Amino acid sequence: MNKQELIGKLAMEIDIPKKKAGEAINTIFDSIRLSLEKEEKVTLVGFGSFSVAHRAARMGMNPLTKEKINIPATKVPKFKAGKRLKEAVK
Repeated sequence: MNKQELIGKLAMEIDIPKKKAGEAINTIFDSIRLSLEKEEKVTLVGFGSFSVAHRAARMGMNPLTKEKINIPATKVPKFKAGKRLKEAVK
């Protein structure tokens, strides 16, 4: 399912126009993004939680030249599935 299909499903399930459903979905995604930018954890009980993970700087290797390169520290989004979501996909 892609974003447009999700919007269509939401619009159909609660009988609202697709435009309003799209605004709702975008607001949810934007809220999660803004929270992660502030490094706040977002927990949706039963679904899962979003957080920010920190990756330390490390040495890597260019596979073509075998030259060692420095890979800088970075932050990445992380998702951990909740209990109900895990049980649903067993």
